[in-house]
Amino acid sequence: MDRIFSADGFDEAGAGPLYLQLQRRIADAIASGRLAPGDSLPAERDMATMTGLSRVTVRKAVQALVAGGQLTQRRGSGTFVQAKVERLEQALSLLTSFTEDMARRGKSVESVWLARQVTMPSPEEVMALGLGAGERVARLERVRRSDDVPLAIERASLSTATLPDPTVVEKSLYAVLEAHGCRPVRAVQRISAANLGARDADLLGVPTGAAGLKIERISYLPSGRVVEFTRSLYRGDAYDFAVELTLAPGTERTT
Repeated sequence: MDRIFSADGFDEAGAGPLYLQLQRRIADAIASGRLAPGDSLPAERDMATMTGLSRVTVRKAVQALVAGGQLTQRRGSGTFVQAKVERLEQALSLLTSFTEDMARRGKSVESVWLARQVTMPSPEEVMALGLGAGERVARLERVRRSDDVPLAIERASLSTATLPDPTVVEKSLYAVLEAHGCRPVRAVQRISAANLGARDADLLGVPTGAAGLKIERISYLPSGRVVEFTRSLYRGDAYDFAVELTLAPGTERTT
């Protein structure tokens, strides 16, 4: 650690701005394993003393590495090397649950529950679920984790006619729906880019403003009735979404 933050080797003349030199030095230490995931960095004032650089220069280097996802800052705790996240590819052509997706990959699944409650619906939930006057909704909000890494925040809404008691959902929502004969058979999903706000970023263990994927899903029963309205936020550094495309019927092939 002392060698990484040694005052030796900083060149004001030909190696670029001092903050970039410190940024490269820390990034090289992470890449080589001298700084491992979970390792904590000295406080900014200590790094400034060790390197002989100003605190403004040190802060600029650290913030650039935080924005790049190599470091993470925890309020009241300090600055840490960010754990590497395995990228997962998710097919958009399959209607599966998070639990089923992870089980297919042989990974563990954990839910950190934020809310399981029955409440009055928002106007958005009324429209999406086709609720009548006076109907209430079951809301499920949780952080979905795999192998101890937070990957997504899932906020699901269902009519209480479908799910009268949301506390019965412990792991897979779709398993509960299937047991009651109301598992969805098709869905419409909309995906958009999002920059994570402070609360969501903290829940996912990434910097505020980090790139994420916002997915809204409306799922249907065989009868055509809407059964589920879910809004999810996925870590942008952990997921790739893939879809198979085929030639439209009746379209002539051209060369």
